Amino acid sequence: MTQRQMHLGLFLLGTGSHSAGWRHPGAVDTFQDFSAIQRIGASAERGLFDLIFMGDNLNADPRAHPSYTLRLEPLTLLSALATGTHRIGLGATVSTTYSDPFTVARAFASLDHISGGRAAWNAVTTSNAAVGANFGTVHPDHARRYEMAGEFVDVVKGLWDCWDDDAVVADKVGGVYIDPSKVHALRHAGEFFKVEGPLNIGRAPQGRPVVLQAGGSNAGLQLAARTADVVFSVVQDYDEARASYADLKSRLPQFGRSARDVTVLPGVMPVVGRTDREAREKLNQLQAYIGTETAMAVLSERFGHDFSGYALDAPVPELALPDTYHAFTRVLLAKARREQMTLRDLYSLTAAARGHWVLCGSPETIADTLQTWFEGHAADGFNIMPPYFHEGFDDFIDGVVPILQERGLFRTRYEGSTLRDHLGPVSYTHLTLPTIYS
Repeated sequence: MTQRQMHLGLFLLGTGSHSAGWRHPGAVDTFQDFSAIQRIGASAERGLFDLIFMGDNLNADPRAHPSYTLRLEPLTLLSALATGTHRIGLGATVSTTYSDPFTVARAFASLDHISGGRAAWNAVTTSNAAVGANFGTVHPDHARRYEMAGEFVDVVKGLWDCWDDDAVVADKVGGVYIDPSKVHALRHAGEFFKVEGPLNIGRAPQGRPVVLQAGGSNAGLQLAARTADVVFSVVQDYDEARASYADLKSRLPQFGRSARDVTVLPGVMPVVGRTDREAREKLNQLQAYIGTETAMAVLSERFGHDFSGYALDAPVPELALPDTYHAFTRVLLAKARREQMTLRDLYSLTAAARGHWVLCGSPETIADTLQTWFEGHAADGFNIMPPYFHEGFDDFIDGVVPILQERGLFRTRYEGSTLRDHLGPVSYTHLTLPTIYS
């Protein structure tokens, strides 16, 4: 067995990651059916995945991916899912631009207690400018959002550290419930937030819930290198993925961190068939479900640019990076130029998995590719994005996972009970805080 093993996350979109996956015969066609989500959670735990991850949107666009338009609120859903799962991590997106640190710290500490140490927070700045209207404000620009996010994450982590591990004494004989010397104020006063603390919930089972991030801009990578435990990356090309992986890992020492402290999980949508040919036929069928209007809406949203007036069979135009999805735009444009794609090619690719990597083949082909990327240090594992549920996910669990296990690349059982146990040991520094009763 190899010393280094893959980590696998499930990117949970109830109708599947393929924009038209819900149209597949027998596929789940809603992200509001909790019984279907319970079954997905049970499957992910059966597959020994590290975590289930829920992205989120704070606005509704009827032209967008169904699961980003109609969905259950992530923390509510994961709290319910925690009661029916036992080992798998539970990650949710909450925005640093449209939330407040005290509420976020309290919510994820609560989820960590409810789940027995399996909570993870995906700290995002929110790219979609349309969200601002739902909060009565003007959407901040990219640089401002990341300035806010850096302070936001620091405050949340500081609040999680306000209680020492042994602050709750609960001494029935002596009548002491809390040791005041082990509860600390935060007393944060920064540019964006003023938070006194302490948090009104004790130390989380993991110490701190796991922090996830997915920013691909320079500001996003710096924030991830300083604060994240897991980074979701956008990839299309092996060599580019290796370079991006090395770039992120090289940023860690400046923050007193090592390569093992951050787990990099590229997003990948696997379409699994018994043979490569059958897998291609499945993908072709899924692509046939995509309508032009849906494809163009997804493409325009990802690129922050209206493509309605462009000729579909013309080359992809030269575009500047938008103020929204930097990583998606950069990676997709590079692929388009490399492969001389037309706009029609690009919108088909983008609509398939919203700009993520699509990997199509037999279980052996997919396992071989994932192994190459893992052993070539293009990834520490993968964020699996099934095209549809339940069959599209079960194909991966029952076909690909056993091959990875046979090769010693993936666990055959959970060794620990918390998400941090699954990810492996990391080092992090507690903030120095004043004692609240000093």
